[in-house]
Amino acid sequence: MSGDDRVDEDKRATLRRFATVGASASLVGSASAATATGDSEPRDAITGYLSTTPGAHFSKIRDDLKLGTGETQHHLRTLESAGSIEQFRDGDYRRYVQTGRFDEFEKRALGYLRRETPRGMILELLRSPDAGANDLAAVLDVSPPTISKYAGELETHGLLSREDGYSLVRPETVLLLVVSHAESFGSDAVSLADEADQLLVYDG
Repeated sequence: MSGDDRVDEDKRATLRRFATVGASASLVGSASAATATGDSEPRDAITGYLSTTPGAHFSKIRDDLKLGTGETQHHLRTLESAGSIEQFRDGDYRRYVQTGRFDEFEKRALGYLRRETPRGMILELLRSPDAGANDLAAVLDVSPPTISKYAGELETHGLLSREDGYSLVRPETVLLLVVSHAESFGSDAVSLADEADQLLVYDG
């Protein structure tokens, strides 16, 4: 088997795996839009992928599903037009989720959970709600100014309060997002998800 054949087979296997998830989701408009052009597998793969990796940005969707740039743009536009998925802006990124599945707070949380340092801060605050800036800097092996920078962003976007130390806003909601999609966030999130039943129950 040539290298090109191997790439094509890897792509088909990846698409089939996520298409199975997407087809079973029965998302509004997905089947009809795809059937009209015979393109059901890539679109079902995208919807399946977004059910397990909500908030993924364009390049991650393209690369993880082994699609071409133009191919990805075409299928995302079609799925958006069909009302199956929606996009939201997150700084320089354009992120995608299933339509109507997440509120605005959850979308913002997903965006920051997909960035390494803010994700580390959020996970540590879920695990240790009393952690301060220096604690977070030590755990994440970054400088205190870096923690301060991202804390300011998280506060601006309504995810963090700095009135009395650092405290997450709607921590139970954030924890549920982490637990529900832990594998897509990486090993640290998986570890925290395994501890979820031992974490304190937050108010509000």
